[in-house]
Amino acid sequence: MRMSKNLLALIVLAVGALWSLQGIGAVGGSFMTGQSQWLYVGVVTLLVGLAGLVWANR
Repeated sequence: MRMSKNLLALIVLAVGALWSLQGIGAVGGSFMTGQSQWLYVGVVTLLVGLAGLVWANR
């Protein structure tokens, strides 16, 4: 169970990082590229993933 929680948290972290990078325009090829709202959504998603990782390892 712990392994699956860690895996889910890492996936959420990766998605948050991707959305943040698309929001600032570092990763192209999507409607999200250069849209600042995706930077904010990505940062919040990163924080949720980080909280999930901490929670999974307590």
